[in-house]
Amino acid sequence: MTQHIGIKDKQLISLEGKVLQDEIEGLIIHRTPPIEDERGEVVEVYRPSWNISSEPMVYAYAATIRPQVIKGWIVHKLQDDRIFVNRGVQLWAFFDNRENSPTYKNFMKITVSERNRSLIIIPKGVYHAVKNIGIDEAQFINFPTMPYNRASPDKYRLPVKNDLIPFDFTKDGQ
Repeated sequence: MTQHIGIKDKQLISLEGKVLQDEIEGLIIHRTPPIEDERGEVVEVYRPSWNISSEPMVYAYAATIRPQVIKGWIVHKLQDDRIFVNRGVQLWAFFDNRENSPTYKNFMKITVSERNRSLIIIPKGVYHAVKNIGIDEAQFINFPTMPYNRASPDKYRLPVKNDLIPFDFTKDGQ
């Protein structure tokens, strides 16, 4: 009689506690834990002393995502995005499409929520998309390195399912 065991999980975290996955050159994830007391909490959104972006603050906007909705894939040619995940459970995915990058064609994903808020620096040339995998509306704040140009947006889109990026939110994205 054959015993069915199933498929063994692959190692996801190193012995030192680091998440094991391909990385993307220039993509920075800076965790920003809340400071709590009996009145509530405060969380830092951005601080120049973190030395994670040399570009000045020139523009900011907040965006929401309804439950189970996907925003993306988008890429910028001129600007970096500086995304602060503020509320909800969000699955962010990244694909490096910069031919001169040492991490060209690498794919990466992270899950972020208000329990592990993060400032994510996304370099130009890196495709990104986000899915709200929670049950409530999610929110992020973006501090891009350039103000939005209404006449000529620096935003290029791909469909959620495409032949370039090896990720399917409907299968791999919870």
